[in-house]
Amino acid sequence: MIQSKARITGMGTYTPKQKLTNDHLKEMVDTNDEWIVQRTGMKERRIVGEGEYTSTLAIRAVGNLLNRYAVEIKDVDAIIVSTTTPDHFFPSVACQVQEYFHIEQAAAFDLSAACAGFTYGLHMANGLVTAGLHKKILVIGAEVMSKITDYTDRATCVLFGDGAGAMLVEYDKHNPSFLGCHYGTDGSGGGNLYRSNLSNTLSGKEINSSGNLVQNGREVYRFAVRTVPKGVEALLQNTPISLSDVNWFIPHSANLRMIEAICAKTGVSMDKTLTSVQYCGNTSSASIPLALNEGILTGKVQDNDLLILYGFGGGLTHCGLLIKWTCKEKS
Repeated sequence: MIQSKARITGMGTYTPKQKLTNDHLKEMVDTNDEWIVQRTGMKERRIVGEGEYTSTLAIRAVGNLLNRYAVEIKDVDAIIVSTTTPDHFFPSVACQVQEYFHIEQAAAFDLSAACAGFTYGLHMANGLVTAGLHKKILVIGAEVMSKITDYTDRATCVLFGDGAGAMLVEYDKHNPSFLGCHYGTDGSGGGNLYRSNLSNTLSGKEINSSGNLVQNGREVYRFAVRTVPKGVEALLQNTPISLSDVNWFIPHSANLRMIEAICAKTGVSMDKTLTSVQYCGNTSSASIPLALNEGILTGKVQDNDLLILYGFGGGLTHCGLLIKWTCKEKS
């Protein structure tokens, strides 16, 4: 990896106020709290209210960032929003963020890499800043998964929630945050996790074209448990850092049982793993910043901690980053 010249200087998150608990789901489909917790570890999710969309959550996450960190975003020169649930096909959510905050001169676009989207966005921001093409980039992961979830399908409707996270990435050649990366794609597994759009076929096969999320949970589980441990090993291979040096492992919060299996195979203790799954559910590309935020608020994540952020999901995509956390809140 080329020596990074980019540092994370602020972060913010937002989750809607409305809760969808396991007891609520029991009234909607044939399920119960014990069944859901045993299989997913989830107790509740946050769900958008009337008139709230992905742009709403993205804007509020950036607002939270500005409230917590002594940073300015008027001079941001790129906005990258990872989402699979944009308000519109176009204009992008990124363009709506640009308009709301009156950022005058910025490239703005949405990125689609499903649950790996936030780490993809950070990886892209690091590359653009390190290359000298940009100086300050907003990276946002925001999703309203409730709007594409089939609440008659008990296998998937218990999993998903809504939320957003944002980070500011700035030029800093002396104290970079980005120490390593590893990424990959298995397009042959795309049919195991998809949401249809214009075409009703995928790889020559007819698919469910309802517009809702469709998942083959067993195959996605196999992909994650097979891919992420190898990815973590490859991520650290070209750095002087060993797994024992890493303070916190923050994988995509897809499902607590999946994370437990990944940790067991990777050799990471669950005590050193941060998730947002129990009270937020699977929020796709928002899950990693939400988990990190929980670690910060509870005092677990400290200055100069080494973090592995690892996203994986639809595509099938995956991307892991080794990060040095030097992001200090206002005193």
